[in-house]
Amino acid sequence: MENLLLLGLLGLGLWFWIDSMNARERAVAAAIRACREIDVQFLDQTVSLESMKPTRNRQGHLVWRRIYGFEFSTQGVERRHGRAILRGRVLEQVQLDQDEGTTIEQHEA
Repeated sequence: MENLLLLGLLGLGLWFWIDSMNARERAVAAAIRACREIDVQFLDQTVSLESMKPTRNRQGHLVWRRIYGFEFSTQGVERRHGRAILRGRVLEQVQLDQDEGTTIEQHEA
């Protein structure tokens, strides 16, 4: 019985790790696309997880809402902050902080 429980926990951990890597890849792609659309440079080619909490999707299923932070530059000198927000596997929005305020691109249908 202990071996079965341990195997189940190991499988759950593996699933969570794979799901997190897939979400991170989606966040990187969304950040690159958003930076390209407003003609700024995506810095460091990475995103970092800032927040993760359970929430419900449009169908009412329990999913993780993840907020990934990244940095970009308009002139190649200063660093600005952006966020890619995913609800489950769906990109919800991308936010880019600029002098004029935060640009928010809604993506969820």
